[in-house]
Amino acid sequence: MEPLYEEYLANRGTIVKPYYWLSFSLDCSNCPYHIRTGEEARVPYTEFHQIFGFPYGPVYPQTKHLTFYELKTSSGSLVQKGHASSCTENNTHPESMLFEMNGYLDAARHKNNAIRHIILYSNNSPCNEANHCCISKMYNFLIMYPDVTLSIYFSQLYHTEAEFPASAWNREALRSLASLWPQVTLSPISGGIWHSLLNSFVSGVSGPTVFQPILTGRALADRHNAYEINRITGVKPYFTDVLPQTKENQNIKAQAALESYPFNKVFPGQYFQVTRGQPQLNLTPDLRVPVIFVLVPLRDLPPIHVRQSAHKPRIIVRHLNMPQMSFPDTKDLRRPPMGMPVERVEITEQVASTKEADEKKKKGKK
Repeated sequence: MEPLYEEYLANRGTIVKPYYWLSFSLDCSNCPYHIRTGEEARVPYTEFHQIFGFPYGPVYPQTKHLTFYELKTSSGSLVQKGHASSCTENNTHPESMLFEMNGYLDAARHKNNAIRHIILYSNNSPCNEANHCCISKMYNFLIMYPDVTLSIYFSQLYHTEAEFPASAWNREALRSLASLWPQVTLSPISGGIWHSLLNSFVSGVSGPTVFQPILTGRALADRHNAYEINRITGVKPYFTDVLPQTKENQNIKAQAALESYPFNKVFPGQYFQVTRGQPQLNLTPDLRVPVIFVLVPLRDLPPIHVRQSAHKPRIIVRHLNMPQMSFPDTKDLRRPPMGMPVERVEITEQVASTKEADEKKKKGKK
């Protein structure tokens, strides 16, 4: 195996070129070391807030991709933690770098058979667009290592809404990836996972700051993500709803606060209403009202034991070599391409022609 990456020892971990040909660039502040391990993987709180939208909710527009990861044994022991950042110069997503064949995770698993569980914490859900093919690379990695389980947590869905030209591909790829359950789980970041991220991957945060309240805007965004990923994949995600729902007085106070402020910074153009069921449209919550809940420290979930399934998962080979389509030209597939000849039939003179024929017949009889 000839690795694509180059790894160098740093003060608090290692720094990695995901592709050996990368070099320092003025167009990308993270080049060439997009993968960092150990304590080198920590990011400033301001960067975490901007990219992951914590504690207030998603921040728009969002152009950066950042993925934290943990490699664990079957017993849950941590082998390595790190992060991967997107490359703005080469337009490469973190998941594409990590799961590249002969890439970093491929080499790590090849050298250490004890790695049985990979956990990703990303600001965006993985996509399968033609320039990235993140989900296809994940899928191929899991086929190559069937004894490895993958848990994916995200803070917002990426290009799954209908207005994005590649949304159908992304939704179908997410369904195909989710069909590998229980080897794969797709869930929104929620509850104590936020505090675990602050503790493990954010620098300059300690003590009470780690366990700061999850504000209403963030909690509603997490609930919305859980609803949407369930709707897309048909698989119920792991999700902790921290919005108060047990005490009637808390519900009344929360509802009154939620109806006081616009929600357009979290979901532009949409408003949601919190009920006992799923989020509904037309709500205006307060993004800065802290959620009152009993904090339960995050416990590592037991490793998922993969067993043979009688149902063969859908293969997504169709995503591996997607055509380089020009997305602006595919916004409305129902319209004919420009320049296509269109046949027009004029029928306005049909009645007049019939009358003339009748008059000629009458004259002939005379």
